[in-house]
Amino acid sequence: MVKNSTKIKSPTLLDALLPVAFLLALLVSFALVYKDESTPNQVALLFSAAFACFIGMKNGYTWKEMEHGMIETIKVSMQAVLILLTVGSLIGSWIISGTVPSMIYYGVQIMSPDYFYITSCLVCAFLGLSIGSSWTVAGTLGIGLIGIATVLDVSLAITAGAIISGAYFGDKLSPLSETTNLAAAVTRTDLFNHIQHMLWTTVPAILITLTVFLFIGLTDNSTIVIDEIINLQNQLDQNFNINPIMLIPLLVLFYMARRKVPALLTLLVGTILGCLFALFFQLETIFKAETATNISYLSLVFKEIMNALFVGYQSSTGNAAYDALISKGGMVNMMSVVGLVITAMAFGGAMNKAGLLERLIRAPLSKVKSTGGLISTTVGTCIGTNAIASDQYLSIVLPGQMLLQPYQSRKIKIINLSRTLEDAGTLTSALFPWNTCGAYMAGTLGVATLTYAPFAFFNYLCPILAIIYGIANFSVPNEDLKPEMDKNPLNV
Repeated sequence: MVKNSTKIKSPTLLDALLPVAFLLALLVSFALVYKDESTPNQVALLFSAAFACFIGMKNGYTWKEMEHGMIETIKVSMQAVLILLTVGSLIGSWIISGTVPSMIYYGVQIMSPDYFYITSCLVCAFLGLSIGSSWTVAGTLGIGLIGIATVLDVSLAITAGAIISGAYFGDKLSPLSETTNLAAAVTRTDLFNHIQHMLWTTVPAILITLTVFLFIGLTDNSTIVIDEIINLQNQLDQNFNINPIMLIPLLVLFYMARRKVPALLTLLVGTILGCLFALFFQLETIFKAETATNISYLSLVFKEIMNALFVGYQSSTGNAAYDALISKGGMVNMMSVVGLVITAMAFGGAMNKAGLLERLIRAPLSKVKSTGGLISTTVGTCIGTNAIASDQYLSIVLPGQMLLQPYQSRKIKIINLSRTLEDAGTLTSALFPWNTCGAYMAGTLGVATLTYAPFAFFNYLCPILAIIYGIANFSVPNEDLKPEMDKNPLNV
């Protein structure tokens, strides 16, 4: 890296706000022009990154330094990019292997439309708690639940909201979760004390969420009839070998995640298992998909499995509803999401390198005078970092480091900071289309971020409760409390 000999000027608040305002203006413009079409948010993020670079150069940084800052931040997202591409292949392999079709086939038999949303939320919550990964829950069980929702003719947006609410509940409280461990580590808080203290906001939030999903399910009018479910099951049975054995890749994936095997390796193993199951159990399906006659047996099998991994499984039965349900997956279908992640991280990297992100975080702290104000500022800072830096890890690390001293100076226990970092940083990451988490959830579940966001009740109830607790000074223990007073039902 070229060393800059020019004196670096501290950015002003206007410097920090201009790139954000520019990004928001582009995003709003695209939304108005494209309306219901897919908007080129990648373009907005790329040009906004350039805008932030120019601000940095105005303050004394060289282009090389700004470029290096962007590249270094993009490197952080490479694991997410590889996971996204692997999930695309996983979905394709699990469809051609019969795993996803079997999940849908058996799922519609046991799940009622009236209780579908609350059941989806609960099963995702328990699974997330067991394995500590919201991404794994959405990329495996979530895919099957979206398929079942399509068959039952219930709202895909509400279903995605239920899946994400449950997955993030489990992720937040699991000692296996990366974000849970990160929030505790950044604030130097004992992990299990951190988890216990989070129960104050997490339990009421999930109870309210489940109640809302129950009410929606009981009042939602599904038009599906038994004959349509039977017809779909027959269609699945005709095109795939439906068998409980096909669920083994799902169980293996859950076991590996539970054993804390790295996420990318776990997903790769799941994809390979899907290919093997397709080879051993779904040869008839593969033969039906290939129309060419001048191709060898081995080439045909290899071609169809690779196509499922790369472009996704393509069904062409002539039944439009069935074909749309089954034709999913593939690396190609994740490329737009990958582009979104890379450009978002470039913007976050430029903002961080130029000191603009730190300036934005520092601005509201100067006016904080109360405990409620500090908690509210923490929530706002985490949400803002998620929106600007586009990464949930940064939304925990940056506010965690910068807000540690204000909590200590006000003698507020640091465990309140660790809880709030999770309430606002971890949970709101899935609510922004350009955030790595929002992009992943939209790409995996096939439901746009802004479409499911209003129904991800748990994800915004937690930060709301955190603010209410702070203002009411409820469950916000102070360092100067006497030992006998510093007790609560959670023993924090």
